[in-house]
Amino acid sequence: MPLTEWRAPRAGCLDTYENPWENDTVRQLLLISAALLMLAPAVSSAQSSSSAELYATACASCHGADGKGGAREDLVFETPVPDFSDCEFASREPDPDWYAIIHEGGPVRAFDRMMPAFGDALTGDEIQKILDHVRTFCDDPRWPRGEFNLPRFLFTEKAFPEDEAVVTASYGNGESNALELELLYEKRFGPVGMVEVAVPVVSLDSTAAGHESGVGDIAIGYKHTIYANLDHGNIFSLGGEVILPTGDEDKELGKGTAVLEPFMTYGRLLPADAFFQAHAFAEFPTDSGFDDEVGLRMGFGRTWTTGGPFGRAFSPMLEVLSVRDLASGAKTKVDLVPQFQVALNTRQHILLNVGVRVPVTETAGRDTQIVSYLLWDWFDGGFFDGW
Repeated sequence: MPLTEWRAPRAGCLDTYENPWENDTVRQLLLISAALLMLAPAVSSAQSSSSAELYATACASCHGADGKGGAREDLVFETPVPDFSDCEFASREPDPDWYAIIHEGGPVRAFDRMMPAFGDALTGDEIQKILDHVRTFCDDPRWPRGEFNLPRFLFTEKAFPEDEAVVTASYGNGESNALELELLYEKRFGPVGMVEVAVPVVSLDSTAAGHESGVGDIAIGYKHTIYANLDHGNIFSLGGEVILPTGDEDKELGKGTAVLEPFMTYGRLLPADAFFQAHAFAEFPTDSGFDDEVGLRMGFGRTWTTGGPFGRAFSPMLEVLSVRDLASGAKTKVDLVPQFQVALNTRQHILLNVGVRVPVTETAGRDTQIVSYLLWDWFDGGFFDGW
């Protein structure tokens, strides 16, 4: 999250400023220009300054020496500034997002232009030093850093606790001609906890009752981050789901039994903006007439940006899915899922992913599926913000 408040921006104003040029745009441009002119010689003389000294020179006048934001009566604009000591806010976004805001200014991520661009006044090393100091204001190490909020695969669960809403659509043109929409809501609680609710809506050609549609089996889950170390680039979480038999079994909209699903997830940061994620799980139906099963999902990907280092992000990824019934003579089913995620808006909190699930083994009765999702990281702003 950038250095301006994530709420809807408001234009700044000077109540006592009166002349023929009086309007918000002119005043903001004059203030920004004056700030940069005053900052340039100070920064120029601070090439070897510490991170705290650079922050004091370049940022403290607006963001406060303690990172909590300057007093409203001391600021010359109305736009709220964030509280860097608030870990719930400050821990969520990776350094590159904040770096882009400092270098290019607020509009690079569709935030207020009262956050000026410092790319001509600060070197890259100085910007990073300032970010290192900003990170010290959140003093609770339990909050995983936003670098671990990796691109979401179509099937592999992330280890990072999110605040997201996701609509996933899958379509397989096989015997059942099935179309499924899954509505997923994820809510973070504290530094390491997250709950989620998934509601599937299914439309298919049932072998028993012809064409049917309705709500499938609803899942309720919890995820807890056990370990996150940015220096080592690893994050690990444990969790579990209860899948309720809310779908009509006779219409083939549900399994007809409750299912307990413990899982563990792992994320790994790799060089050159690449990443690896894994998700191991087991399913235990409460009805003894169903087989237990275990599965492993994992994927690799890399993120690039369009139009230079501060453009929109896109991530080609490859996912491998495997599952096996815990029954004598059962075989492992393996699928490959090539996919492509792209940020749709400037703020990059609305994401689209499209992929194809291709069966590799045990293909009889298993269709190739087209799968996609639309993701809204709602903590970063409203759905229509930041375009």
